[in-house]
Parts: sequence; structure tokens; C-alpha cells
Amino acid sequence: MSIPRAAFPAPFNTTRTSHVVLTVSDLGASRAFYVDALGFVVSDEEPGVLYLRGLEEACHHSLVLKQTDDEPACERIGLRVFTDDDLERAKDHFERAGLPAAWAEAPHQGRTLHVADAVGTPLEFCASMETRPRMIVQFDQFRGACPQRIDHFQVIAPDARLACEFYSELGFRLSEYIAVDGTDDLLFVFLQRKGNPHDIVFAGGPGPRLHHAAFTVPDAQHIIQACDVLGAHGFGANLEHGPGRHGPGHALFAYFRDPDGHRIEVFTTHYQMMDVENEPLRWELSYMRNRPWGFPPRQKWYQEASHFRDVELREPPKNAQPFTLEKLLLGE
Repeated sequence: MSIPRAAFPAPFNTTRTSHVVLTVSDLGASRAFYVDALGFVVSDEEPGVLYLRGLEEACHHSLVLKQTDDEPACERIGLRVFTDDDLERAKDHFERAGLPAAWAEAPHQGRTLHVADAVGTPLEFCASMETRPRMIVQFDQFRGACPQRIDHFQVIAPDARLACEFYSELGFRLSEYIAVDGTDDLLFVFLQRKGNPHDIVFAGGPGPRLHHAAFTVPDAQHIIQACDVLGAHGFGANLEHGPGRHGPGHALFAYFRDPDGHRIEVFTTHYQMMDVENEPLRWELSYMRNRPWGFPPRQKWYQEASHFRDVELREPPKNAQPFTLEKLLLGE
């Protein structure tokens, strides 16, 4: 079975990961976590809604938090396209593929298109957004981990290969993948448009569900600082995995759960993947057991994730059996 290849030219020009919209049960508790402890910048605060961005981001928001009385969830993940003409081409492309797409109103954004991908992930495409001054040299405003910008999402999906094929048809390039040893059975696929290893990652499992949104930090010390500051603010138990180093992407990382269980990764940025001769990097599943250093994640890191609002879960044909911290401790 062959590995999917990116369509060239792409049917429309997706440029990068843009933003994520999460619902939360207590906006004050979420503000304490994201703003006071992690160090996100507040772009706007409206009744029941908090718009946040990283220090290097000029666009209005990369993280939107909405108060809800329902179970907290992820509403949508956002992607940017280059122009409004790309939005028109995107709508035509999705409708020809049998995926209904509709225009939507989204505050502080230009024209916005809603659609679900082939595995059911609710997406939001926009070509423009209001801007605010970058805070990258306003050092008196730096707090916590000093998040710089949104980088990627990871989604748990019932069919990672189908997701890979769908995004490859949109011009996303496969940068890295994890497969069962000696096969092309895709378990994780890392897909990118902006020229580094990933804008969106898909991992096999019951879904679609949002596993995490990831934000860059300046260096490894800021990952340790995130742990220190979150601990000082009473969020020490919210550290779920790390600090550690990834194999795919090679970045140093830490994963935290916010007060509602949404998972956020802070990590050091990674290498470029933009040149045409760069072929996808394969990782065998056995790497997860034989990593050079660090502990594997706990079982819940693989199994727990944020549900997408009003999206029904589908089970994969078979569930993977990843190597977990529990298995390591039991000597399995």
C-alpha cells in the first residue's frame, strides 16, 4: 500500500494552522490557567468569551475560550488560506467531494467557511483576521511559559490513512509518519503546509476528538519555567507528560491539561520541511518502546481527548496497543 502524496498544485492555498475554539465551564479559572500562569496575551474579553494570542502573533486570536453550561468541548479548529478567492475555491472543492460547506460569521475574522473533513473533524477556514500589536519585544509583558504562536493540532481519528489522503488532496505534505513495523499501516501522520513538520497530526483511535493544540515557546528553559510557574499557581498536577523530547519533530515538549481537561502542548520549535526533495520520514512503531531517553506517556495521554461539540464518535477498525508508562512499570 503506497503512502499518499500531496496534490500539486493544491486546489486552494492553505497556509497554516490558525486558531482553536474551546468551550469551558469557568472562564475565570481558564483565564488563571492560560493568562496568569501560561502567559497568553488577551486580545479581547467579551461577555462569556476570551480571545487569546501568543507573544509573536499579530492576528487577533489563536485560542478562543467560550463559557458554556454544557460539557466543555472543542467547537472547531481553524486553518488559514491565503486569499478570499481561496475560500471560494475551497467551498467548490468540498462540495464536489460531497462535503457540505457553509459560510459563517466569526467575530474578529474575515469571511469564514465551515466544513467537516473526511473523518468528521469540524474545520473553520478564514483568509483574514483583525490584528493587534505583536508583543514579541514587549518584555515587560512576558509571563509564564511565554507562548509565542500556535503551531499545530493533533486529532484522534478512526482512520488515520483516510485523513492523510484527504489532506494530501488539499496539498498538505506528509513530513513524518509512524507505521506498524514492516508495514504501511499508518498509526500517526504528520501533515504540513507552512514548511515545518506539521500543521495537523492524526492518530488512530475513537474519534474525531481533539488531542491537543500546540504552542511554541522560545527555548527549553521556558518549558521548565512553565512547570515552575504553573506549579506556583496551583496547577502542578496539570502537568500530564514531559518534559521530554519527541522523536517525530525532534522538539522538546511538555503537555498540560487545563481546568476542563483540554490538552495544551508547549514545545520548542522544529526543523524546516519545505524543500521539494524532502521525503517523509518513517518511524517504526517499535520506536515508542525503544526511545533513546525519557518515559512513555501514561495510557490516558493516548485515550483521553476533547470531544468536538455535536460530533458523533466513530470507532476504528482496530485499536492500537501503544507502549505506555503503565506497561513500562509493569515490565510488559
